Amino acid sequence: MLRVVKVRLYPTLEQQQLLEQSFGNCRWLWNYCLNLINETYKHTGKGLSGYDVKKLIPQLKKEYEWLALTYSQCLQQVCLNLGVAFNNFFEKRAKYPRFKSKHGKQSIQYPQNVKVANNCLTLPKIGQVSAIVHRPIDGKVKTVTISKNCSSQYFAAILFDDGKDKPLSKVEGKAIGIDLGLTHFAITSDGSKFDNPRILAKHEKNLKVKQQQLTRSQNGSNNRVKARKKVSRVHRKIANCREDFLHKLSRRIVNESQVVVLENLNVKGMMQNHCLALSIHQAGWGMFCTMLKYKAEIEGKMYVEVDRFFPSSKTCHVCLNQVGSLPLNVRNWTCKHCHTTHDRDINAAINIRNEGLRILTSGTGDKACCPDVRRSSRGRKKSTTALSVGQEAHTDPLGQCG
Repeated sequence: MLRVVKVRLYPTLEQQQLLEQSFGNCRWLWNYCLNLINETYKHTGKGLSGYDVKKLIPQLKKEYEWLALTYSQCLQQVCLNLGVAFNNFFEKRAKYPRFKSKHGKQSIQYPQNVKVANNCLTLPKIGQVSAIVHRPIDGKVKTVTISKNCSSQYFAAILFDDGKDKPLSKVEGKAIGIDLGLTHFAITSDGSKFDNPRILAKHEKNLKVKQQQLTRSQNGSNNRVKARKKVSRVHRKIANCREDFLHKLSRRIVNESQVVVLENLNVKGMMQNHCLALSIHQAGWGMFCTMLKYKAEIEGKMYVEVDRFFPSSKTCHVCLNQVGSLPLNVRNWTCKHCHTTHDRDINAAINIRNEGLRILTSGTGDKACCPDVRRSSRGRKKSTTALSVGQEAHTDPLGQCG
């Protein structure tokens, strides 16, 4: 099974210069090949593959001697990655490849010949770089990606094969449904509510001061470079705090549950609401779902996503009665059929859990054909999903439905 460990690097000044040279050469080669592919398609109507531009590297090294300062396989990997980027574009998994800038995050990739020790990494043409390897790397190293963020911090993402088979997922055990929100970041079906840390609000004043200093500094001056680094440090602090919170919460949920059920939210579409876009962006729902998914797969547990059109908030989990409308400002409501008072979020989490169990036990589920558009309301037939949820909730195949 493939695993990834990200470690911090502490290169010397000489090694930093060599890494900067490699970052620049790989970035230049990417832009050169991308421009060549664009011009070739413009004149001939045909493009070039990653292997086609890879054959040009020996000729480019003769023309530009400074390309030889970078490890040859790093340059070859740039061409292969460009080919993968075009494949992702044509298969509609990503946008059209863009030119890379010297500003922002920089990275290079070593496909082989990297040795990992307890406190250092040996990189071709760079030498031994001091590192903090906080986790054991037991297995064959596949790929090592060296990166530098805007705060001039160096990292290495080590991809290795531990030689173990992927554990089989089992459904026997505790099942939990999670409803994501803004006031409370996550609400579980067992009644637990985890507050949204709102990390940006805690650092907003400091960020404002640093951004004002950046705005007032003169373009091209050394003070502007220093001010830009100060702003990047604040953003790095915000990102680290958010990532720490998401890692701890996802680890706790995976450790305590065997089946984790969430909604497949259209975060990109929800960002179109300018009133909530900043809050949704800072919440990190997508990163949280990704963490839950890969941690559950590693532990041999189930991760299930429920259709976003499933009426989890409007359906009473006791009698399955569904109300017509439920505005967002209504946080508690009483079912007119069974007179049960519901907390909107907890009721939604329970319904999400029940729907996830129904999908697991039946093997089928109501899925949207076009996940990026709303389902048409014209000619819509009355859904029987709530009835199916009720049947599974009463039969309780896993013994965890409430």
